[in-house]
Amino acid sequence: MSTSSNLALMTPGTAPDDPGAQDEVDRIVLAWERERPDLDVRPLTVLSRVSRLARHLDLARRGAFARHDLETWEFDVLSALRRAGAPYRLSPGALLTQTLVTSGTMTNRIDRLVEHGLVERQPSPDDRRGVLVQLTEAGRTRVDAAFADLLDVERGLLGELDEADRQRLADLLREVVAPFDAS
Repeated sequence: MSTSSNLALMTPGTAPDDPGAQDEVDRIVLAWERERPDLDVRPLTVLSRVSRLARHLDLARRGAFARHDLETWEFDVLSALRRAGAPYRLSPGALLTQTLVTSGTMTNRIDRLVEHGLVERQPSPDDRRGVLVQLTEAGRTRVDAAFADLLDVERGLLGELDEADRQRLADLLREVVAPFDAS
């Protein structure tokens, strides 16, 4: 039975521990329907699950990164450099764009990564005043291992969804997120 058909079976006024409720969001929705029958609470059936999943994903990601002695922000910077392709270097400005932090924050992050031997600053061949941030071999090894671990964790979060359901979910989420990415 699909989630939507289960929700159709649930009626306002049903107890939060109703056997028709399959997860915590169902219980929350039932409680709100009981307390505020004047409101359409159906958006909660999607977005509360997205929010709960985001919290689980954040914890799982932090764990995957910690197993490789990385903080989330370190992974973000290192993975941006890794995705750039050989020779794995970007300007600080390009790193700002990809990681959505301020220039002061990025300077601090680069300094810390340099101290840990994961990146190095190099003069820009195109601008004598500019610098490029380049991934070191140690940084590449670390980010590659953390990324492989992350993918294993994320596969686990997707559980028993088959490939068609994963693709359908990805497509639907793309439609929801696209307007935010466009702005």
